[in-house]
Amino acid sequence: MNRENVAAVSGLPAVVSAQKAPSRTLKLELRLHGDVAILRCRGRLVYREESAELTTIVGDLLGLTRRLVVDLAGVERVDSAGLGELVMLHMWADGMGYAVAFASPNTRVRELLDLTNLTSMLDVYETLEEAAHAVAEEPAPGLQMPVSHRQASHF
Repeated sequence: MNRENVAAVSGLPAVVSAQKAPSRTLKLELRLHGDVAILRCRGRLVYREESAELTTIVGDLLGLTRRLVVDLAGVERVDSAGLGELVMLHMWADGMGYAVAFASPNTRVRELLDLTNLTSMLDVYETLEEAAHAVAEEPAPGLQMPVSHRQASHF
């Protein structure tokens, strides 16, 4: 686990001292709500370190909580690299049995997710409350839901 990444998001001191952080166009803020981590994103999710950093931090957080909501309300812009990171994050978490949901995309980001048909793959909710409730209701990681309770594929 990369403690520097978790410390940068949570505001807690890092166990290992971090190098000077590059200026970011994406700001991340972590809050815990029970056993669900809520990661608030503000700024642009675009090509460069920002999009890769999101996936790295989420990977570190899921190792701790296994349930995460990525709040997209403050995301002003997403490009193809940002979309790719959201997909990769979802696929990785799903493969590991972790629960991840995306919440509150603004109109522009929501239209992009719809246009690229990513809303059929990603768990996207209109509000933070809906996403947190959905993630909290997920069975414990490692437990399989009966086939009758799984969501049907949209493909």
